[in-house]
Amino acid sequence: MAKILLLGSYSESLINFRGKLLEEFVRRGHEVLACAPDISVNVRQQLSVIGVQCKEIKLSRTGTNPLHDLFTLTDFYKTIREFGPEYFLAYTVKPVIYGSIAAKLARVPNIYSIITGLGNVVVGGTGVYRLINYIVKKLYVLSLKNNHRVFFQNPDDLDLFESEGYLRNKKQAVLINGSGIDIDDFRPEVFPDATTFLLIARLIADKGIREYVEAARELKKKYPNTFFRLVGMFDSNPQALKEEEINGWVSDGIIEFLGELRDVKPAIADSSVYVLPSYYREGTPRTVLEAMAMGRPIITTDAPGCRETVEDGNNGFLIPVKNKPALIRAMEYFIVNSEKLSICGKESRKIAVEKYDVHKVNKMIVEAMEL
Repeated sequence: MAKILLLGSYSESLINFRGKLLEEFVRRGHEVLACAPDISVNVRQQLSVIGVQCKEIKLSRTGTNPLHDLFTLTDFYKTIREFGPEYFLAYTVKPVIYGSIAAKLARVPNIYSIITGLGNVVVGGTGVYRLINYIVKKLYVLSLKNNHRVFFQNPDDLDLFESEGYLRNKKQAVLINGSGIDIDDFRPEVFPDATTFLLIARLIADKGIREYVEAARELKKKYPNTFFRLVGMFDSNPQALKEEEINGWVSDGIIEFLGELRDVKPAIADSSVYVLPSYYREGTPRTVLEAMAMGRPIITTDAPGCRETVEDGNNGFLIPVKNKPALIRAMEYFIVNSEKLSICGKESRKIAVEKYDVHKVNKMIVEAMEL
């Protein structure tokens, strides 16, 4: 039996994204500690049920204050030293960077990271963001050299890290199919009577939310009995949308805003097509996998992390980034050709089962970690 410490930046993701992986660790007889900031009572209870310990850590997910990040590194180090794991696994930017450094300082023998997407980091920016990106790049190089394996959720991110020299060598990299999806929990549902589009995302501009709303505005004029829904949580990201803007869209009758949902399955079941016009640098968007597993056609962008989920014209459509006319055409296709919903939905489910089954993804992770 080994001790394994898992570190993330958002407590709900310990269950939603890594729950099945934690279960697999426990099933194999390992002692597991899951760490994240602000762990809710609900998450604590669910982790306890599967036999996982948990501990809150200090972390400002979107903050850029170097003093706060120093406190974060120190807290990571203390937590790791107290638990004394043989294996350390982190995901999302700050846990990967500061966690890997802290794990090395704490002399953890086996260090692993999952790159879950880059957002706006290491892919551009101007002014202060260019400086931040430069610092993040250097920190990635410093931290990842301590990793035995680095898991990537799409080939674009893997290629970028290799070409920019972030990895010690190519043997470090392991390509996996996103975080996977529990295909037994997310199952196909009957389509609603009225054509209904759905977008689920953190409420930041780079998820393509404004493009989605503008497309809905145009289509609503032509097809008044079509519905457009938005699900998501407000965020501290500098690109975050304001509540007033979303309330304005609702008041105009363009969209229905369902807020943040603990369980998104009912919202997906009440939808006909899932839309994510993201230009955020995704790992592999979890919401797309959920919609695919529930047999929904997908409209998303031909961008890193998103493009792997859609076989264009088969289970949905890939559209260019920030291209509202293309988005409108793709959405209108399903309004006019409602018979294609079931056909494309079945293909989505097939891809989810064959490629994104969480048990297949976790098997790759466990084998690469030599557990």
